[in-house]
Amino acid sequence: MNSAADIVFDEATKTYPGSVRPALDALSLTVPAGEICVLLGSSGCGKTTALTLVNRLTELTGGDIRIDGTSIREQDVIALRRGIGYVIQQAGLFPHLTIAQNIATVPQVLGWPKPRIEDRVRELLELVGLPHGEYGDRYPAQLSGGQQQRVGIARALAADPPIMLMDEPFGALDPVTREHMQDEFLRLHAQVRKTTLFVSHDIDEAVRMGDRIAVLAEGGKLLQYDTPERILHAPADDYVARFVGTDRGLKALTLRRLSDLTLEPYAGGANGTALRADDSLRTALSALLAAGADRLPVTDADGHPVGTVTVDLIREAA
Repeated sequence: MNSAADIVFDEATKTYPGSVRPALDALSLTVPAGEICVLLGSSGCGKTTALTLVNRLTELTGGDIRIDGTSIREQDVIALRRGIGYVIQQAGLFPHLTIAQNIATVPQVLGWPKPRIEDRVRELLELVGLPHGEYGDRYPAQLSGGQQQRVGIARALAADPPIMLMDEPFGALDPVTREHMQDEFLRLHAQVRKTTLFVSHDIDEAVRMGDRIAVLAEGGKLLQYDTPERILHAPADDYVARFVGTDRGLKALTLRRLSDLTLEPYAGGANGTALRADDSLRTALSALLAAGADRLPVTDADGHPVGTVTVDLIREAA
Protein backbone atom coordinates (compact mmCIF):
# COMPACT_ATOMS: atom_id res chain seq x y z
CA MET A 1 0.00 0.00 0.00
CA ASN A 2 1.32 3.44 -0.89
CA SER A 3 2.53 5.40 2.13
CA ALA A 4 0.96 8.76 2.92
CA ALA A 5 2.74 11.92 1.79
CA ASP A 6 3.11 15.29 3.47
CA ILE A 7 1.81 18.41 1.71
CA VAL A 8 3.50 21.79 2.07
CA PHE A 9 1.83 25.02 0.97
CA ASP A 10 4.61 27.61 0.56
CA GLU A 11 3.02 31.05 0.09
CA ALA A 12 0.63 29.42 -2.39
CA THR A 13 -1.28 32.18 -4.17
CA LYS A 14 -4.06 32.22 -6.74
CA THR A 15 -5.48 35.28 -8.43
CA TYR A 16 -8.08 34.60 -11.08
CA PRO A 17 -8.02 36.57 -14.35
CA GLY A 18 -9.95 39.82 -14.07
CA SER A 19 -9.72 39.90 -10.27
CA VAL A 20 -7.65 42.45 -8.37
CA ARG A 21 -7.53 40.47 -5.13
CA PRO A 22 -6.31 36.90 -4.63
CA ALA A 23 -8.71 34.03 -4.09
CA LEU A 24 -5.91 32.49 -2.02
CA ASP A 25 -3.33 34.80 -0.49
CA ALA A 26 0.15 33.40 0.24
CA LEU A 27 -1.08 30.29 2.08
CA SER A 28 1.69 28.61 4.05
CA LEU A 29 1.10 25.46 6.08
CA THR A 30 2.23 21.84 6.31
CA VAL A 31 -0.08 18.84 6.43
CA PRO A 32 1.87 15.95 8.00
CA ALA A 33 1.66 12.57 6.31
CA GLY A 34 -1.40 10.57 7.30
CA GLU A 35 -3.30 13.43 8.92
CA ILE A 36 -6.64 15.04 8.06
CA CYS A 37 -6.47 18.80 7.57
CA VAL A 38 -9.83 20.57 7.37
CA LEU A 39 -9.89 23.79 5.34
CA LEU A 40 -12.59 25.76 7.15
CA GLY A 41 -14.29 29.04 6.35
CA SER A 42 -17.27 30.79 4.81
CA SER A 43 -18.04 30.93 1.09
CA GLY A 44 -15.43 32.77 -0.95
CA CYS A 45 -12.50 32.24 1.43
CA GLY A 46 -10.46 30.11 -0.98
CA LYS A 47 -11.02 26.63 0.49
CA THR A 48 -11.82 24.89 -2.79
CA THR A 49 -9.18 26.93 -4.60
CA ALA A 50 -6.55 25.63 -2.17
CA LEU A 51 -7.80 22.10 -2.71
CA THR A 52 -7.75 22.23 -6.51
CA LEU A 53 -4.31 23.82 -6.58
CA VAL A 54 -2.93 20.55 -5.18
CA ASN A 55 -4.09 18.45 -8.15
CA ARG A 56 -3.61 21.34 -10.58
CA LEU A 57 -7.22 21.61 -11.61
CA THR A 58 -6.37 25.22 -10.74
CA GLU A 59 -2.87 26.51 -11.47
CA LEU A 60 -0.78 28.54 -9.04
CA THR A 61 -0.06 32.19 -9.80
CA GLY A 62 2.51 32.46 -7.02
CA GLY A 63 4.32 30.43 -4.40
CA ASP A 64 4.53 26.65 -4.48
CA ILE A 65 3.02 23.40 -3.21
CA ARG A 66 5.27 20.43 -2.51
CA ILE A 67 4.32 16.81 -2.01
CA ASP A 68 7.00 14.89 -0.13
CA GLY A 69 9.44 17.64 -1.06
CA THR A 70 8.70 17.71 -4.80
CA SER A 71 7.02 20.75 -6.32
CA ILE A 72 3.74 20.02 -8.09
CA ARG A 73 5.04 22.32 -10.86
CA GLU A 74 7.76 19.77 -11.61
CA GLN A 75 5.38 16.83 -11.96
CA ASP A 76 3.51 15.64 -15.02
CA VAL A 77 -0.08 16.71 -14.36
CA ILE A 78 -1.58 13.35 -15.35
CA ALA A 79 0.84 11.41 -13.16
CA LEU A 80 0.20 13.88 -10.31
CA ARG A 81 -3.57 13.36 -10.46
CA ARG A 82 -3.25 9.60 -10.57
CA GLY A 83 -1.56 9.81 -7.17
CA ILE A 84 -4.39 11.84 -5.66
CA GLY A 85 -7.89 10.67 -4.78
CA TYR A 86 -10.59 13.30 -5.34
CA VAL A 87 -14.07 13.27 -3.78
CA ILE A 88 -16.66 15.99 -4.41
CA GLN A 89 -20.02 16.84 -2.81
CA GLN A 90 -22.02 14.95 -5.40
CA ALA A 91 -20.35 11.57 -5.79
CA GLY A 92 -19.86 12.16 -9.54
CA LEU A 93 -20.26 8.49 -10.43
CA PHE A 94 -20.63 7.43 -14.06
CA PRO A 95 -24.37 6.59 -14.29
CA HIS A 96 -23.95 4.07 -17.15
CA LEU A 97 -21.34 2.01 -15.26
CA THR A 98 -21.99 -0.44 -12.44
CA ILE A 99 -20.62 0.25 -8.98
CA ALA A 100 -17.77 -2.22 -9.57
CA GLN A 101 -16.97 -0.62 -12.93
CA ASN A 102 -16.94 2.86 -11.40
CA ILE A 103 -14.39 1.81 -8.79
CA ALA A 104 -12.28 0.02 -11.41
CA THR A 105 -11.94 3.13 -13.61
CA VAL A 106 -8.53 4.41 -12.49
CA PRO A 107 -6.86 0.98 -12.09
CA GLN A 108 -7.98 0.20 -15.66
CA VAL A 109 -6.44 3.44 -16.92
CA LEU A 110 -3.24 2.49 -15.10
CA GLY A 111 -3.22 -0.88 -16.88
CA TRP A 112 -3.61 -3.11 -13.83
CA PRO A 113 -4.19 -6.80 -14.63
CA LYS A 114 -7.85 -7.80 -14.49
CA PRO A 115 -7.49 -10.16 -11.48
CA ARG A 116 -5.78 -7.40 -9.49
CA ILE A 117 -8.55 -4.93 -10.35
CA GLU A 118 -11.25 -7.41 -9.35
CA ASP A 119 -9.53 -8.09 -6.03
CA ARG A 120 -9.14 -4.35 -5.36
CA VAL A 121 -12.79 -3.62 -6.14
CA ARG A 122 -13.95 -6.39 -3.80
CA GLU A 123 -11.57 -5.20 -1.07
CA LEU A 124 -12.78 -1.60 -1.27
CA LEU A 125 -16.47 -2.46 -1.38
CA GLU A 126 -16.00 -4.50 1.79
CA LEU A 127 -14.03 -1.62 3.33
CA VAL A 128 -16.86 0.88 2.76
CA GLY A 129 -19.54 -1.58 3.88
CA LEU A 130 -21.07 -2.37 0.47
CA PRO A 131 -20.32 -6.07 -0.20
CA HIS A 132 -19.52 -6.84 -3.81
CA GLY A 133 -22.07 -9.65 -4.07
CA GLU A 134 -24.89 -7.31 -3.14
CA TYR A 135 -23.79 -4.00 -4.64
CA GLY A 136 -21.13 -4.63 -7.31
CA ASP A 137 -23.56 -5.05 -10.20
CA ARG A 138 -25.90 -2.23 -9.21
CA TYR A 139 -25.94 1.17 -10.91
CA PRO A 140 -25.56 4.50 -9.08
CA ALA A 141 -29.27 5.36 -9.46
CA GLN A 142 -30.09 2.24 -7.42
CA LEU A 143 -28.14 3.53 -4.39
CA SER A 144 -28.98 6.11 -1.74
CA GLY A 145 -27.03 9.35 -1.52
CA GLY A 146 -24.94 8.05 1.36
CA GLN A 147 -24.17 4.82 -0.47
CA GLN A 148 -23.13 6.77 -3.58
CA GLN A 149 -20.73 8.83 -1.45
CA ARG A 150 -19.22 5.60 -0.10
CA VAL A 151 -18.66 4.44 -3.67
CA GLY A 152 -17.11 7.83 -4.49
CA ILE A 153 -14.66 7.38 -1.63
CA ALA A 154 -13.90 3.81 -2.71
CA ARG A 155 -13.24 5.00 -6.27
CA ALA A 156 -10.89 7.71 -4.98
CA LEU A 157 -8.96 5.04 -3.04
CA ALA A 158 -8.88 2.52 -5.89
CA ALA A 159 -5.31 3.13 -7.05
CA ASP A 160 -4.12 3.49 -3.43
CA PRO A 161 -3.13 7.17 -3.67
CA PRO A 162 -1.10 8.72 -0.85
CA ILE A 163 -3.31 11.85 -0.86
CA MET A 164 -7.07 12.39 -0.67
CA LEU A 165 -8.80 15.67 -1.57
CA MET A 166 -12.39 15.96 -0.32
CA ASP A 167 -14.54 18.98 -1.24
CA GLU A 168 -17.50 19.10 1.19
CA PRO A 169 -18.13 15.41 0.43
CA PHE A 170 -21.05 15.07 2.85
CA GLY A 171 -22.58 18.52 2.39
CA ALA A 172 -25.55 17.33 0.32
CA LEU A 173 -26.59 14.60 2.77
CA ASP A 174 -29.25 14.82 5.45
CA PRO A 175 -27.93 15.34 9.02
CA VAL A 176 -28.32 11.71 10.13
CA THR A 177 -26.66 10.28 7.02
CA ARG A 178 -23.98 12.96 7.16
CA GLU A 179 -23.01 12.05 10.73
CA HIS A 180 -22.96 8.38 9.79
CA MET A 181 -20.71 9.08 6.80
CA GLN A 182 -18.35 11.12 8.97
CA ASP A 183 -18.05 8.18 11.34
CA GLU A 184 -17.54 5.78 8.44
CA PHE A 185 -14.80 7.90 6.91
CA LEU A 186 -12.98 8.23 10.23
CA ARG A 187 -13.17 4.44 10.64
CA LEU A 188 -11.83 4.01 7.12
CA HIS A 189 -9.09 6.59 7.62
CA ALA A 190 -7.90 4.80 10.74
CA GLN A 191 -7.16 1.82 8.48
CA VAL A 192 -5.71 3.48 5.39
CA ARG A 193 -4.12 6.67 6.89
CA LYS A 194 -4.12 8.81 3.76
CA THR A 195 -3.03 12.45 3.97
CA THR A 196 -6.36 14.22 3.54
CA LEU A 197 -7.39 17.78 2.72
CA PHE A 198 -11.05 18.16 3.65
CA VAL A 199 -13.06 21.28 2.75
CA SER A 200 -15.89 22.31 5.08
CA HIS A 201 -17.80 25.40 6.19
CA ASP A 202 -19.15 23.60 9.28
CA ILE A 203 -17.17 24.01 12.51
CA ASP A 204 -18.81 20.94 14.08
CA GLU A 205 -17.72 18.82 11.11
CA ALA A 206 -14.22 20.31 11.22
CA VAL A 207 -13.79 19.54 14.92
CA ARG A 208 -15.08 16.03 14.41
CA MET A 209 -13.00 15.21 11.32
CA GLY A 210 -9.76 17.13 11.56
CA ASP A 211 -6.39 16.39 13.11
CA ARG A 212 -5.71 20.03 12.22
CA ILE A 213 -7.93 22.89 11.10
CA ALA A 214 -6.97 25.81 8.84
CA VAL A 215 -9.37 28.74 9.31
CA LEU A 216 -9.48 30.93 6.22
CA ALA A 217 -11.07 34.36 5.84
CA GLU A 218 -12.44 36.12 2.77
CA GLY A 219 -9.65 36.79 0.30
CA GLY A 220 -7.88 33.55 1.15
CA LYS A 221 -6.08 34.75 4.28
CA LEU A 222 -5.02 32.09 6.77
CA LEU A 223 -6.09 33.20 10.25
CA GLN A 224 -5.20 30.13 12.30
CA TYR A 225 -3.79 26.67 11.67
CA ASP A 226 -4.00 24.48 14.72
CA THR A 227 -5.45 21.41 16.38
CA PRO A 228 -9.21 21.38 17.03
CA GLU A 229 -8.48 21.75 20.75
CA ARG A 230 -6.45 24.93 20.20
CA ILE A 231 -8.96 26.37 17.74
CA LEU A 232 -11.74 25.92 20.32
CA HIS A 233 -9.84 26.92 23.44
CA ALA A 234 -7.51 29.60 22.05
CA PRO A 235 -8.95 31.23 18.90
CA ALA A 236 -6.34 33.46 17.28
CA ASP A 237 -8.57 36.53 16.92
CA ASP A 238 -12.14 37.79 17.16
CA TYR A 239 -13.01 36.52 13.67
CA VAL A 240 -12.01 32.96 14.54
CA ALA A 241 -13.81 33.21 17.89
CA ARG A 242 -17.02 34.37 16.16
CA PHE A 243 -16.72 31.67 13.50
CA VAL A 244 -16.19 28.94 16.08
CA GLY A 245 -19.16 30.25 18.08
CA THR A 246 -19.94 31.10 21.67
CA ASP A 247 -20.73 27.43 22.37
CA ARG A 248 -17.17 26.31 21.71
CA GLY A 249 -17.00 24.76 25.19
CA LEU A 250 -19.85 22.47 24.18
CA LYS A 251 -18.16 21.73 20.84
CA ALA A 252 -15.01 20.73 22.72
CA LEU A 253 -16.96 17.84 24.26
CA THR A 254 -16.88 16.25 20.79
CA LEU A 255 -13.14 15.71 21.20
CA ARG A 256 -13.35 13.36 24.18
CA ARG A 257 -14.87 9.88 24.46
CA LEU A 258 -16.58 8.17 27.35
CA SER A 259 -13.67 5.71 27.30
CA ASP A 260 -11.45 8.63 28.41
CA LEU A 261 -13.37 8.93 31.71
CA THR A 262 -13.19 6.93 34.89
CA LEU A 263 -16.80 5.79 34.84
CA GLU A 264 -18.85 5.00 37.91
CA PRO A 265 -19.46 1.28 38.48
CA TYR A 266 -22.36 -0.24 36.60
CA ALA A 267 -25.11 -0.98 39.09
CA GLY A 268 -27.82 -2.10 36.68
CA GLY A 269 -31.25 -0.69 36.32
CA ALA A 270 -30.20 2.64 34.79
CA ASN A 271 -32.91 4.38 32.81
CA GLY A 272 -32.71 5.10 29.10
CA THR A 273 -30.75 3.76 26.17
CA ALA A 274 -27.21 2.64 26.88
CA LEU A 275 -24.33 4.67 25.51
CA ARG A 276 -21.21 3.18 23.96
CA ALA A 277 -17.73 3.71 25.33
CA ASP A 278 -16.63 5.27 22.03
CA ASP A 279 -19.41 7.89 22.10
CA SER A 280 -18.28 11.48 22.55
CA LEU A 281 -19.02 13.41 25.73
CA ARG A 282 -21.23 15.68 23.66
CA THR A 283 -23.29 12.70 22.48
CA ALA A 284 -23.51 11.47 26.06
CA LEU A 285 -24.63 14.84 27.39
CA SER A 286 -27.30 15.09 24.68
CA ALA A 287 -28.56 11.60 25.55
CA LEU A 288 -28.70 12.43 29.27
CA LEU A 289 -30.64 15.62 28.64
CA ALA A 290 -33.02 13.91 26.21
CA ALA A 291 -33.70 11.14 28.74
CA GLY A 292 -34.10 13.59 31.59
CA ALA A 293 -31.68 11.40 33.51
CA ASP A 294 -28.65 12.14 35.66
CA ARG A 295 -26.96 8.86 34.70
CA LEU A 296 -26.93 6.32 31.86
CA PRO A 297 -25.21 2.94 31.41
CA VAL A 298 -22.20 2.61 29.12
CA THR A 299 -21.37 -0.55 27.15
CA ASP A 300 -18.45 -1.79 25.09
CA ALA A 301 -18.67 -2.60 21.37
CA ASP A 302 -20.21 -5.98 22.18
CA GLY A 303 -22.93 -4.49 24.36
CA HIS A 304 -21.42 -5.53 27.69
CA PRO A 305 -21.80 -2.96 30.51
CA VAL A 306 -18.55 -1.20 31.43
CA GLY A 307 -19.85 1.48 33.79
CA THR A 308 -22.17 4.43 34.24
CA VAL A 309 -21.78 8.03 33.09
CA THR A 310 -23.32 10.91 35.01
CA VAL A 311 -23.90 14.57 34.31
CA ASP A 312 -21.41 15.39 37.07
CA LEU A 313 -18.69 13.29 35.41
CA ILE A 314 -19.14 15.19 32.12
CA ARG A 315 -19.19 18.52 33.95
CA GLU A 316 -15.90 17.66 35.67
CA ALA A 317 -14.36 16.55 32.37
CA ALA A 318 -15.45 19.79 30.69
